[in-house]
Amino acid sequence: MNKDTNEGTWKQIKGEFKETYGEIANDESAEAEGKKDKLFGEIQEKYGKTKDEIAEAIKNW
Repeated sequence: MNKDTNEGTWKQIKGEFKETYGEIANDESAEAEGKKDKLFGEIQEKYGKTKDEIAEAIKNW
């Protein structure tokens, strides 16, 4: 496992927490941010890319 893969796992955990907090607090912004963080984490874990590389790839898609 490389550093980016580990960081992706951590982002998934943080994203899950934000998403759950958003649901409990009825904060749609926090919930959406959590879902986004979770998605970036899943991609980063699978492909070992940095958040900036992922954002750039999505932007250019």
